[in-house]
Amino acid sequence: MGRESGESGENRVLLVFDGDCAFCQTCVNAGHRFLPYMPAVRAWQGLDLGAAGLTREEVTTSVQLLGPDGLRAHGARAVALLLALQPVVAWRAAGRVMLTPPVSWLAEAGYRLVSRYRHLLPGSTTCGTS
Repeated sequence: MGRESGESGENRVLLVFDGDCAFCQTCVNAGHRFLPYMPAVRAWQGLDLGAAGLTREEVTTSVQLLGPDGLRAHGARAVALLLALQPVVAWRAAGRVMLTPPVSWLAEAGYRLVSRYRHLLPGSTTCGTS
């Protein structure tokens, strides 16, 4: 299908999400379906958090994006950077807009709201929020 993958190479980008959250899994599936480039994706439950430089609190409160050269982002910024990494101009532009204040502030507020109430969203019968 010609899709790029973040699975190979030692300097790959890694997206860490809550594998116990149906809403989170739905979002990851949508990324695989609609984005030309998806980094390596791992549920935090199957990851050595210490080796990844993450804490349980970080991974239970928001998605994490890790990459080469010290790339670390979480929440809306992680989503925006994922979009900014896309080979399609429209996705890159959307990511760059999301990274620019005041849009970045609104995106983070929206992310926090969704994250806090994700267990109430359709299909989200379980979420590992603790």
